[in-house]
Amino acid sequence: MNRDAVREYIEQSESVLDSSPQMDEANTKAAVLRDFLDLLDWQIPQDTQLEYSVEAFGNTYKVDYALILEGTPVAFLEAKGADTALTDDHEEQLSSYMTNKNVTYGILTNGKQYRFFQRRVDASNVDVQRVGDVALKDLPNRLPVLKAYQKDAIESGESSKILGRINELRKARRTLEADKDGLAVELSNTLADEVSESISSLAETQAKELIDRLVEDIESEIDADGGGSGSSTDGPTGSGNDGSIEPRQNHVVGKIRRNELEGDGEAKVAVFPTKESGLPFLKENNAWAFVRIGSEFEYVAMYVTGDVRQVKYFAKVKDVVPPSEADLERPPLSYVERNEISEDKMVVRFEPESLYELEDPVPYETKYPQSLQYTTLGALRSAETTDDML
Repeated sequence: MNRDAVREYIEQSESVLDSSPQMDEANTKAAVLRDFLDLLDWQIPQDTQLEYSVEAFGNTYKVDYALILEGTPVAFLEAKGADTALTDDHEEQLSSYMTNKNVTYGILTNGKQYRFFQRRVDASNVDVQRVGDVALKDLPNRLPVLKAYQKDAIESGESSKILGRINELRKARRTLEADKDGLAVELSNTLADEVSESISSLAETQAKELIDRLVEDIESEIDADGGGSGSSTDGPTGSGNDGSIEPRQNHVVGKIRRNELEGDGEAKVAVFPTKESGLPFLKENNAWAFVRIGSEFEYVAMYVTGDVRQVKYFAKVKDVVPPSEADLERPPLSYVERNEISEDKMVVRFEPESLYELEDPVPYETKYPQSLQYTTLGALRSAETTDDML
C-alpha cells in the first residue's frame, strides 16, 4: 500500500460523497466501501463474506462484511450510511460481534469516518479497544493503521506487531508529555552526578528539548508511510491531487556556499525535514511551518527527503508566530493534508533576502532529521555529511 493508492481512493470517494452526501447504507457500501476493501486487498467473494451471521445481545445479527482466512473470520467491517454519524452504540455493536466470534480486528465506517478496533486478551480479560479514528481525508497520514488491516498483514501476523508498536508508542508519548518536567529534572540530575554539577541548568533545558524531539519522532513514526529514510516530515505538503503546488513567488535569493555563511560558529541552527512537495511553501512564504518549537534558534536549515536527501536550504530567522499571524500567501489549511492544524504548531518566518539554496548541500550518510533537530552554524559550514552535523 502506498499514499498514491490511498489518495486515489480518497479522490474517488470524495467525488461520490460530494454528489450524494445523504447516501443510505446500501449505496455507501456499493459506491464507497467496496473500493475500501479493495484498497486493503480483501476481495468479494473470495475472502469476504457479506451479511455474516453472529449472535449478540441474545439475537442473531448480520455483520456487513466478514473478512475470511481459511474459512474463519479474522476481521469484521460494520458499515453505516454516509447519512449516519458514527456513535458509541455502533461501537458497542461491533465490539459485541467481535467478542462473540473471537474476531481480532474490526472496522466501523460510514465512508466519511473510519474507526479501527482490536480485540485483546489479557489473562481472563477480553477487551475491544479503538486503535484509530480517522477522517477520510486523513487516511494518508495513518498508513501504519491501514497496513495493519490489509489481508497479507493479518495473514502473516504482522498486524499484531504493527498495532502493538503503535500502542506502545502512544503510551510512551503520553508519559513523555505528562511527565516532561520531572523526567528532565531526573535526566539533568543524572548528568550532574556523572559529569559535573555546573551543567545542571543547561542539562535540564537540553533534556526538555530532547523530550520534545522524542515526542515529535514518535508522532512521525505513528503517522509514517514506512518508506525508509527521509519519508517523514511534519511540515507543509502542498495541495492538489499530487500533493504539490506551484509557488506564486520565489524568495530564494540565490545560491551560496556554506563557508560563505556569515555568523557566530556557535549560533544555533534548527534543521527541519521537508518533502519536495513542501518546498513551494518555503519559497513563496519565506518561512517554514507548521512545527512545534522547543527553544530559540538563529538560523534554519532544510533537509529535503525522498530522492534528494540533502541539507539544501538555509535562512536566518526573523520570528516565530502562530499561523493566524504569519500573513501566508495562502490560507494555512491549503498547505496541509489534514483538516486542522494543532494550536501548538507555529510558523518560523525568515529575514528578508536571507533564504538561500546551498551550492554545496550536505549529503545524507546514516543520520537524517526525522523531525526538528539542532546543530550549530560551524558544524553546518564544515560538515562533509549529515553525520557530521546531527
